[in-house]
Parts: sequence; C-alpha cells; structure tokens
Amino acid sequence: MDQTPEAPHPTTQHIFIDKESPSVWRALNGLGLKAREAADEAGISRALTELLNVRISQINGCAYCLNMHVADALKKGETTQRLAVLAAWRDTALFTEKERAALALAESITTLPDAHTRDREDGYARQHLNAAEYSAVSWLVITMNAFNRVSITSQHPVRREAKDESEAR
Repeated sequence: MDQTPEAPHPTTQHIFIDKESPSVWRALNGLGLKAREAADEAGISRALTELLNVRISQINGCAYCLNMHVADALKKGETTQRLAVLAAWRDTALFTEKERAALALAESITTLPDAHTRDREDGYARQHLNAAEYSAVSWLVITMNAFNRVSITSQHPVRREAKDESEAR
C-alpha cells in the first residue's frame, strides 16, 4: 500500500498574492474599475453594486470582502434591514425587480448551477435588465468573484474596529 508522505507543517505567515504579484493585482484592479465604469454608464447605482458585492462575498464566504462591502453599502445608503436579509432576498419583498434580477444573475454566475437553472435565472435577469445592465452586472460579478478569491487565497485578515465611545462605557 502506498504511503502518502506527511504534509509539511503549515507556516503561520500567509502569502498575500496581491502583494507578491503587484502587477497582476493592479491589472485586476483596472478590470474592476472598468466594470464599475460600465455599471455607471448602464445606470447601475453604486448602492446596487455594493449590494451585489455583499451577496457574492456571502456566497463565497469571503470575510475580508464582506467586512469592506457591508461598510461601503451602508455608506451608499443601504439599510441594515436589507443587508440583514440579503442571503434570503428571494423570500422578502424588500428588493425591486431590477435588484432581484441583478441578484439572481449574480448568484448564477457565482455558483454556476446546472444549465437548466442558469437558463431560468438568465431569462429572469433579461426580463428586467437591458443589454447594457446585464453586461455590466455580469462584469461586476466576475470581478468581485476574482477579488473574493484573492482575499480568500491570501487569507486577508479582518481587523477588529476601534470601539466607539458608547461601546467603551
């Protein structure tokens, strides 16, 4: 019987691939900026963009991106109620048809379900998003998935926020 050699002891220091390969990181950031430009041109609000970033990061389990994009969503006017129920958006009436279409498309691109499910979600998205919106949302999702993978692979830490005065009492 073949014996697999024991894995070496893991190191305690993570490799931040964005820092290790900065030119690749800059290229990904450039793609992200172009995706945001396309979204702006298509009339996709920054608030919806952040909502998508949060949902994608929830699916992928990226703590670093969730921490960042929940804060950004709140700054863009998103409510804590909608963020709290975002993982169950299909079960609420808190989201517009356009938001629901964008969320359905985002989930489909992120999870890559079977062809029948992809076709159904794509059809729903295309009923409520014009071609420019559909394309822009798709690019936003693709780039956010890439950013999630960079942070998950690098194990970017989520740092505890400084306590505000009310918490300090």
